Amino acid sequence: MTALPVPSQVSASVRAATPGDIPAMVQLMGPFIASGDLLPRTAADLERDITSYQVATDQHGGVIGMGALKPYSPALAEIIALAVSPRAQGQGVGLGLVERLLDRAARLGFTDVFALTRVPGFFHRLGFTTVEKSRFPLKVWFDCARCSRRHSCDETAVHLTDVASRRAGR
Repeated sequence: MTALPVPSQVSASVRAATPGDIPAMVQLMGPFIASGDLLPRTAADLERDITSYQVATDQHGGVIGMGALKPYSPALAEIIALAVSPRAQGQGVGLGLVERLLDRAARLGFTDVFALTRVPGFFHRLGFTTVEKSRFPLKVWFDCARCSRRHSCDETAVHLTDVASRRAGR
């Protein structure tokens, strides 16, 4: 478990998700799925892929954030399902989750990590650069095809290269 420096009223830590977290994760994702900010994921989806997920919890153990790493090839993974409770936004929770996911990507040998986001500036602060979505055809074919916004997508693709060396140089 990693303690995060959180400046305000929420004290958070990041850890691997467990099956017991799934109901809280489903509840956390609900508003983000409804707004189109996240692709729908069921409890069964989360259970199947639970080892890919990290959760941020508050001082009482409640899930206040989540995210996962989805592999596309031996070298490429995507940060998916990144969500932070509105009460914990702007307090370092998302940063802590992405940092943990990037550490995991480095340990697993991924050299490149990308994300699709409506908040590219958040990822830019972590060293990601904006790229064309067409650089990730498997993503476009697999996930974008089932997205309700596929014909009017307003997400930006961000990409981080040399993940392991960047993580070692922190």
